[in-house]
Amino acid sequence: MAKVSKRTKEILALLDQEYGTEYVCYLHYETPWQLLIATILSAQCTDARVNLVTKDLFQKYDTLEKFAAADQKELEQDIHSTGFYHNKAKNIIACANKLVETYHGELPKTLEELTGLAGVGRKTANVIRGNIFHDPSIVVDTHVKRISKRLGFTKEEDPVKVEFDLMKVLPKDHWILYNIQIISFGRQVCMARNPSCATCFLKKYCSETGRKQT
Repeated sequence: MAKVSKRTKEILALLDQEYGTEYVCYLHYETPWQLLIATILSAQCTDARVNLVTKDLFQKYDTLEKFAAADQKELEQDIHSTGFYHNKAKNIIACANKLVETYHGELPKTLEELTGLAGVGRKTANVIRGNIFHDPSIVVDTHVKRISKRLGFTKEEDPVKVEFDLMKVLPKDHWILYNIQIISFGRQVCMARNPSCATCFLKKYCSETGRKQT
């Protein structure tokens, strides 16, 4: 891994100072498989909405086996408000079946095994690797992609390419933390359409400061 630049260290120190270094997961869950299902539901949906849905969902389907045996149409209704409910329901049932039949109800640990589950891409797999197995992982969501470009950490649009760029510039001890901090930063300061540039504590490092935002 390349040596971490002075500029990057300064940015991370400011994020640490502002948001702390505690690992926080914004999705509510009690078991590893619940986090996996919640993360699948979070695609194109807010964490707050997912948490509202899973509050009842995880009571109704309180085991992986119940998800595996779920009626797809009924599950679609249960998760309707998260959007893309048809594909999500189909993938959750298929994912639960494979976890039960192939992995005896346990989540696999490797990126390859996780992405072999229905509905699980690199982002979801890295959420699991980071939060459940504490393996250094970079989760590239909409906030991370947008803000990493503004900070000059990447010029890429493809999330996988962004992930690999960030792996080159960020120290491993901040791979998981960076996502947690940037989510807060993206919601509170560096919003997509109306970022608070005037009061931003990272504005001296931002390529967009002073430009008209759209």
